[in-house]
Amino acid sequence: MQLSIDHHAFLVREGEKVNLSKRPTLVDPLYRSKTHCKEMLTEHVEQLSKFQDVHYADNRYSVLLVFQAMDAAGKDSIIRHVMSGVNPQGCQVFSFKHPSAEELEHDFLWRSYRCLPERGRIGIFNRSYYEEVLIVRVHPEILQAQRIPLELTNGGKVWEQRYKSIVEMEHHLHRNGTRIVKFFLHLSKEEQRKRFLHRIDEPSKNWKFSSADVEERKYWKEYMAAYEECLSVTSTKHAPWYIVPADDKANARLIVSQLILHTFSELSLSYPAANERRKKELSDIRQKLMEEKGV
Repeated sequence: MQLSIDHHAFLVREGEKVNLSKRPTLVDPLYRSKTHCKEMLTEHVEQLSKFQDVHYADNRYSVLLVFQAMDAAGKDSIIRHVMSGVNPQGCQVFSFKHPSAEELEHDFLWRSYRCLPERGRIGIFNRSYYEEVLIVRVHPEILQAQRIPLELTNGGKVWEQRYKSIVEMEHHLHRNGTRIVKFFLHLSKEEQRKRFLHRIDEPSKNWKFSSADVEERKYWKEYMAAYEECLSVTSTKHAPWYIVPADDKANARLIVSQLILHTFSELSLSYPAANERRKKELSDIRQKLMEEKGV
């Protein structure tokens, strides 16, 4: 039941100028039925679990998965479903909210850098340092709270400088063994409206909704413009962006899980081989354990 998709169909190629209006929020489903979808996702989760096990043992690379999207695009559910079979010991999820007072005393990458995955582990950023060129760009008043010297923010080059800082950081991480894959869950404004209504109508989901969510819809065009430039400038060969159609949650989960599997398949992972000294050590230990038989 191996699912094969063309990852290039969702990839933002380096140097590409993104136009989100020409990128679909809904594509033909990869599944024939709910049962078929569940079976495929289960298979993906099992494969990912196997990759994660050897990745942890190999202990040479780290993998960072970045998720960005508008509210209600399904980031939480994708992370929950796709990573359900991964050993928690080898995976960490970080959600970035409003920066704390301590975080505001540092550069905009500092709080994210502290959460980067160690070798052999998977790190997941539910929102990330990219918020600093998205929500902060749509709401530039947030920039004032960061108390950056005026000479560094005047002239309109602050976003260009931040893009450069991000690209350089990701390149540095890649050179040191971190593989970065970034997902933009592309949700339509109409589908977001439906999901907001569902959150209001379903008592168990009321906690997920706030009036601020509706207020942000007023800035939809501004957010799309910010995303378009961000995706265009920061998708690179060593840290690519994938634009995932998100109006169908089940389909989005299959696409994301397949893209993560593709990432791991490109790594030369293997269980560490025992050298001769280690083999002898294990042989001696085995012999002692065998001698204990019947004691």
